[in-house]
Amino acid sequence: MRRVSRIAVAGVATAALAVTVSACGGSSTESTGGSAKSKGVGLAYDVGGKGDQSFNDAAYAGFQKAEKDFGVGGRDVEPQDGESDADKVQRLETLARSGYNPVIGVGFAYAPAVKEAAAKFPKVSFGIIDDDKTQASNVADMVFHEEESSYLAGVAAAKVTKKNHIGFIGGVDVPLIHKFQAGFVQGAQSVNPKIKVESQYLTQTAQEGGFSSPDKGEAAADGQISAGADVLYAAAGLSGQGVIKSAAGHKVWAIGVDSDQYNQSPLAQYKKYILTSALKNVEGAVYDLAKSVIKDKKPLSGVVRGALDNGGVGLADSNPVFKNNAALQAALKKAEAGIKDGSIVVKTS
Repeated sequence: MRRVSRIAVAGVATAALAVTVSACGGSSTESTGGSAKSKGVGLAYDVGGKGDQSFNDAAYAGFQKAEKDFGVGGRDVEPQDGESDADKVQRLETLARSGYNPVIGVGFAYAPAVKEAAAKFPKVSFGIIDDDKTQASNVADMVFHEEESSYLAGVAAAKVTKKNHIGFIGGVDVPLIHKFQAGFVQGAQSVNPKIKVESQYLTQTAQEGGFSSPDKGEAAADGQISAGADVLYAAAGLSGQGVIKSAAGHKVWAIGVDSDQYNQSPLAQYKKYILTSALKNVEGAVYDLAKSVIKDKKPLSGVVRGALDNGGVGLADSNPVFKNNAALQAALKKAEAGIKDGSIVVKTS
């Protein structure tokens, strides 16, 4: 587990989350239907694929840990450009038919595919990250309160800006990313109601590359920095690498997302300018579902929700500048307490 602060992810322990646990049962609707016995985890990546140093790589870390701890194999599969829901269904069904259990779709775009594949393979446990509407007995809907960690990121940005001018860059203009923006802006305004916040979405759809185009992220960041922003927060998957590159080039702060981007080796040349990262424990969610199926034989199902109060989201403290800033840490501690006790209600849109 990556080292994180007292405000950060502590690991999504299954006992700490409000979840429904049920064993998968019934018979497959296909003659080659799935089996409860597992040869390992099947993982299907979202747009951007492995190597985004963010969302997908967090899922891969959980996949690797499950392989190691449970002594099983596994198979992870990359997405294709311009693919359809039918392509996603085929990918998930191939994993299930091949004996992988659980089979996990990384990202809300897999929702229709997971629902269809799960109906055909009722003995296989499926998981989907960032969607909570599947509602099937053999599916774990693994979701997070991204707005809570984003609120803390906004507090951090407002405490370190020298210009009272910060920026948010979202990959795609969809409700999930609206949660990141809403929390970030609210957190920043809790410190300084008059702070100026630039906000921009790279594309309207994922097919246009909003989550997979570092060049788009870099161009957007260049624009916001030129406008005066000196702290940038990106929730944009692979595109966020371009935001971090731009921030480092202009010697302003970047705030990473999903994984602790300060510690990602491909981003090492920029780490001096990565203040913190708003984490969500996708790694722990993947691992816990694998554990429930492979080791515990009690597959998780229903909604599994990660929040600040159960360690599902938080902020990384790998950068010593962040960790050792006493005023910043005090502000974050106060904000964390307010979110946990309900005195701060974080917006989602």
